[in-house]
Amino acid sequence: MPIALPHHDGSSLFVSNTAPGPVSLGDTVRLRVRVPQGWGPASKVWVRSVQDGEPRYDAAFRLGSADGWDWWEAAMLVANPVAKYRFLLEVTDTHDDGAAADTPTGGALVGTTVGRRYWNVNAQGLFARDVSDSADFRLTAFAPAPEWLGKGTMYQIFPDRFARSTQADGHPTPDWAIVCSWDTPVVGTGEEASTQFYGGDLPGITGNLDHLKELGVDVLYLTPFFPARSNHRYDASTFDSVDPLLGGDQALVDLVEAAHARGIRVMGDLTANHSGAAHEWFVKALADPGSEEAGYYYFSPDHSSYESWWGVPSLPKFNWSSEALRRRFVTDHDSVVSRWLKPPFNLDGWRIDVGNMTGRLGSVDLNHEVARLIADRVREINPNAALLAESTSDAAPDVTGEHWQGAMTYSNLTRPLWSWLAKDAPNVNFFGSPQSGPNRISAEDFLATHQDLAAGFSWAVRQNNMNALNTHDTARAATVMVDGGPEAGAVLTFCLPGVPVLFAGDEFGFEGFNGEDSRTPMPWAESGSEGKPAPVVDHRVVKDLRSVYASLGRLRKEMPALTEGGVRWLHAEGDAMIFVRETMDSSVLVFVSRDAAQVVLDDSVLSDAQLRALLLPPLHHSGTVASATAGPSGVEGVCLRSKGISAGIWAIPGTPLPLH
Repeated sequence: MPIALPHHDGSSLFVSNTAPGPVSLGDTVRLRVRVPQGWGPASKVWVRSVQDGEPRYDAAFRLGSADGWDWWEAAMLVANPVAKYRFLLEVTDTHDDGAAADTPTGGALVGTTVGRRYWNVNAQGLFARDVSDSADFRLTAFAPAPEWLGKGTMYQIFPDRFARSTQADGHPTPDWAIVCSWDTPVVGTGEEASTQFYGGDLPGITGNLDHLKELGVDVLYLTPFFPARSNHRYDASTFDSVDPLLGGDQALVDLVEAAHARGIRVMGDLTANHSGAAHEWFVKALADPGSEEAGYYYFSPDHSSYESWWGVPSLPKFNWSSEALRRRFVTDHDSVVSRWLKPPFNLDGWRIDVGNMTGRLGSVDLNHEVARLIADRVREINPNAALLAESTSDAAPDVTGEHWQGAMTYSNLTRPLWSWLAKDAPNVNFFGSPQSGPNRISAEDFLATHQDLAAGFSWAVRQNNMNALNTHDTARAATVMVDGGPEAGAVLTFCLPGVPVLFAGDEFGFEGFNGEDSRTPMPWAESGSEGKPAPVVDHRVVKDLRSVYASLGRLRKEMPALTEGGVRWLHAEGDAMIFVRETMDSSVLVFVSRDAAQVVLDDSVLSDAQLRALLLPPLHHSGTVASATAGPSGVEGVCLRSKGISAGIWAIPGTPLPLH
């Protein structure tokens, strides 16, 4: 049955500021919640906020009714930079979840009680009991992220594997590398995984920017471009130049200029947690215990050993207690963080590698202090720059919007999505867990996991989190999911709150059992020419999904609800899930199934006009989806049907507030 429960999500449909512009400390905001009349009605509603650590209750008043919903509104003071709140609903004729008190079951009344009952509505859902503050909604008074980030479609490139320009043939062979032709199979394990060298370079990317434009991409995210002793370049030997193997400094300048000319922003990848063991700083630190650089790292008392990322010797860990490191990496005029955001390079922001581990070692926890330092410097240089951080587990405690504007994380979407669409894939790296592969779960468990791990983010941060089917650090979705899963999964990454991310090769159906195995060279001819796209070699395309991604990218630009709208779930059972992204002016309904399914939606969740709109053809679909009236006369409901794994996106009218 459809999910018809009290709803709030933190979007602009439910939150408005009495002062113009972004929310500031000390502002009073108006918070709204909508209660389905068939569920309630609520007799009283309060906003419960936590101000200076103490709960406070502000009474709401009833705005009015619209399309079968009662709307309530209350004012709340933003007393702290992170304002936590939930709604408390009093219901006199109580009931079970969504079932009216007079619903007969076996001749008896279900859910009936005497007197009043109180329900809590927080970011995880509806509860007929008290709940922890940890899942309360969050409204933050931090500087907003740039608008282009939350509205963007991101494309991730691993430079060694994207494209070779003609000048790549003249690059010297590095002594650490195993030279490979563009058709050499990728090795996914062992030492060769990080030393296979295919010779992709930045001019090769520049020559293929039109490919990104055709996919609807407007944010290009590059994994590291610094000189290193590996193909992944997370072991930088300097932060002061672009790897000559990628074309050097001028190649980055040319790439960014060409991308900007096409309306594409460019973000870099920075390791604030560690350098490479060949880095000029570490070489000096290792040789001279009394040097300033020795304080940049963690050495044993006798200087015979040092801390590194996961014990990998080639990745010595930074000691952020060093004021000299802070200056050189962040605050100096020509610091690492600074120089690449300024002319002539003009990067549009950074993704911080292992942001969750940066500044943390044992009892030392400088993580938020370092994040704040980096964020302040980035915004000082360019207030319109973006700052994201990798956090592979529960990212919410570290990503409040105060410093990192969003997270590259997997727990709240990618992991449960893999499990919902999983096939039998026993030899896949499931995000470093001991599981032999993703365990198959129901739509109910997908939704519960998604809401649980998204609840700790403010709405603003949710809009900026990276929604990825896979990345350069994971297996490919095509290896993990049932046939058709990547197409259906892509609909969710593009339509749920967040920034959809394509990893280069997703549009060609690439496969891979782990991160290294996933870094397959793109199916271009061996070398292209600068300024001219390389032709596609058909035999290397596993499944051509370019039209799928182009359609989704176009919809994100054309449908404001997909980047600005709130999210309300209408159905999540077994093989199918349905939600809407809604604004006052327009909305979008999304239906995704992993097998044959049919779901009837009625006026408990959608208005008559919205139901009628579902009888029109979808804006986008994969697989086979259809809609039809479910009642004998008029539109008493609409049945959405799928044959096998499918997805559909419909435009429907918006959700206006009641007139008052």
